[in-house]
Amino acid sequence: MTDLHRFDVLIIGSGLAGLTAALHLARSHRVAVITKRALSDGSSNWAQGGIAAVLAEGDSVASHVEDTLVAGAGLCDLEATQFTVENAPAAIAWLRELGVPFSLEGGELHLTREGGHSHRRIVHAADATGAAVQATLIERVRATPEIALFENHMLVDLITDRRTTGSGQTPRCHGAYVLDTERDEVMTFSATHTVLATGGAGKVYLYTTNPDTATGDGVAAAWRAGCRVGNMEFIQFHPTCLYHPHAKSFLITEAVRGEGGHLKLPPHLGGHRFMPDHDPRAELAPRDVVARAIDFEMKKHGLDCVHLDISHQSPEFLREHFPNILARCAELGIDITREPIPVVPAAHYTCGGVVTDLAGQTDLPGLYAVGETTCTGLHGANRLASNSLVECMVFAQGAVNAIRGAPATAVPATPPLWDDSRVTDADEMVVISHNWDELRRFMWDYVGIVRTNKRLERAAHRIALLQGEIHEFYSQFHVTRDLLELRNLVQVADLIVMSAMLRHESRGLHFSRDYPGLLPVAKPTILVPPAR
Repeated sequence: MTDLHRFDVLIIGSGLAGLTAALHLARSHRVAVITKRALSDGSSNWAQGGIAAVLAEGDSVASHVEDTLVAGAGLCDLEATQFTVENAPAAIAWLRELGVPFSLEGGELHLTREGGHSHRRIVHAADATGAAVQATLIERVRATPEIALFENHMLVDLITDRRTTGSGQTPRCHGAYVLDTERDEVMTFSATHTVLATGGAGKVYLYTTNPDTATGDGVAAAWRAGCRVGNMEFIQFHPTCLYHPHAKSFLITEAVRGEGGHLKLPPHLGGHRFMPDHDPRAELAPRDVVARAIDFEMKKHGLDCVHLDISHQSPEFLREHFPNILARCAELGIDITREPIPVVPAAHYTCGGVVTDLAGQTDLPGLYAVGETTCTGLHGANRLASNSLVECMVFAQGAVNAIRGAPATAVPATPPLWDDSRVTDADEMVVISHNWDELRRFMWDYVGIVRTNKRLERAAHRIALLQGEIHEFYSQFHVTRDLLELRNLVQVADLIVMSAMLRHESRGLHFSRDYPGLLPVAKPTILVPPAR
């Protein structure tokens, strides 16, 4: 193995978006897929819900578009929404051709309905759609010899003309520097086309439903390379994640509240059921309302969590309706038939990201972005349930078409190899873990579900201090995955705070106590990186 790898297309990320692009391009291009852990470790594998598409009699493209626009609180891009909805059925058909075992009823696809949808249009594989889709795609990718797979490889930075020539010409992306975490070496991947499919950034918060890989790597790298980023203030929070030191990222489905679960304060505060104090719909209010209410009670009383109590239902009922939750809680010593479940809101989905067009093209020629790492305009200020997986496939296909139709482009004969001859191994790795912990805690406290000007100012001050420390660390020491992820998370945190400070209203997922009303005109927040 050499330090230089050459491919036609370099795909960074192995979720649904990245693997979709890889399978389509393998027939015509030499493709490499790099992923910083195993192929199955991304967020796509965790998706419980399904994939939204207009397939039922009586449903329509116009209806799906309208539902998406309503959820997006006036910020969805109509062209991107129309594009996604119109191409969704073909994406489902492609998955069925690959053999994804979707749930059927009477030989036809079983369609469910989720919050915000006016019709049944959610294609699913029981309650683990993402896992079923990923398992099928991974099997196909591993069986495709034209796709080179590099697991345990992490993006360090994109290679642009600034690095290859240092000239003032318009930069182009020529691949990426990638850390092989098993060999502890940085490799150079040269490619005519590079596709970022790195997922979201939930790990910037103390509590998240996302896997450990969700550290905003693509957003941060694209920003450093000169790409615009949009709508980063819109972070979707799930209201009820299990709070337990040994139960990272385990969701407690909203169906528990739907079946009569009550949200309460802990016993030492009287066990008061608090949702009726916040909304007449109580526990059945929309998830953003419930998440804000929980956040309010936690901050008011200085709590680490609140309690979700469904113990008034019979054990038989709970075993029938919530077998997985009952079993997982029992493993942790929580008997939900007799006691409440400790829960906390958690960062769930990043609605903003790298700005792209309908073909996934970014501001940097040769660089594409697809999936949760992007801001396509589809989600606006709040994502409609089950629109995320279909966005991955539709925009991946758009990028594939653009790459296939792109004119031949010369790749630098010898892009510079990574040089770390002047750095040393860090002797104080504890600095990284302390900074990581500090970042996630102040982002949770100051830039979470409910925001104020003062909280955002405090976060911005701390981010500036961390950026200085991390830049010094990065320039002096050999890179590690932990250092790279912290560097990316701090950059993403900065983008979230900058975006939130620019929005002087409360819209969708962004709620500010200082600006509780809506502005008359909805506008996206687009950040432009400084000239370098």
